[in-house]
Amino acid sequence: MATIGFIGLGNMGAPMAANLLKAGHQVIGYDLVASARAALEERGGRAATSAAEAAAAGEIVITMLPAGPQVREVYLGPDGIIARAKPDALLIDCSTIDVETARAVAANAGESQLLMLDAPVSGGVIGAEAGTLTFMVGGEAAAYARAEPILQAMGRTIVHAGPAGNGQSAKICNNMILGASMIAVCEGFVLAERLGLSVQTLFDICSKSTSQCWAMTGYCPAPGPVPAAPSNRGYAPGFTAANMLKDLRLAQQAAGTTATATPLGAAAANLYQMFVDGGAGGLDFSGIMRFINLQESNR
Repeated sequence: MATIGFIGLGNMGAPMAANLLKAGHQVIGYDLVASARAALEERGGRAATSAAEAAAAGEIVITMLPAGPQVREVYLGPDGIIARAKPDALLIDCSTIDVETARAVAANAGESQLLMLDAPVSGGVIGAEAGTLTFMVGGEAAAYARAEPILQAMGRTIVHAGPAGNGQSAKICNNMILGASMIAVCEGFVLAERLGLSVQTLFDICSKSTSQCWAMTGYCPAPGPVPAAPSNRGYAPGFTAANMLKDLRLAQQAAGTTATATPLGAAAANLYQMFVDGGAGGLDFSGIMRFINLQESNR
């Protein structure tokens, strides 16, 4: 079993750390929020007094942070993870951030002879709690081989996407597709309602037809057909609209730097921006069904 420093014990990080503890690993965790540190100790982990302490304690260091600036802050500098980590430590960043930051921090770790992976996740809070996350991993093959047993304690599907930054590349492409797909599914249900077709009837047809997709069958935005979907609990979040907007912005940033045309991705980003600006950022991203329904009603 490994000794793991875990930095970032929020909605995703806390259940991920809990699953590591369940698997028998020792976890020394840190979060800016005192209650998050206390919750880790209640689950059998040990709370560190700083990110630097957590980094220095682990043979493996895992981070789950909000965005690129926080990743740079926590990893770089005289008191950062790279400076404080053990000489043979493996660093795994599970945050969803821009590709440029992922590659820059990995390069900095390499200069200090440390192995580092970018390993963003898909599956939301539900997947984090159940230990069924998908990890998209970028970095050296040797680092991936060492990390895989650790990631398996937190996820069901672990994929090596290639060199540093490729995990982030896979994540933002995946979520751009998901965001656009969710909007299309919502529009289909709204149109069906206007045409007098019931939600259940459309679902029964589409779930077994050419428009079948995860946004339809696994996470249906229309209340009713999929009991476990957020649509049946007031769009309480598994993955918030604000987080979807963040990922769509990252995809648009990457599209700009590579001169790639992504008109549907851009449209999805614009719609989620309006949804979040209207105060719905804390709802599940499938809650954009409400926004699209309202837009149609106002026409």
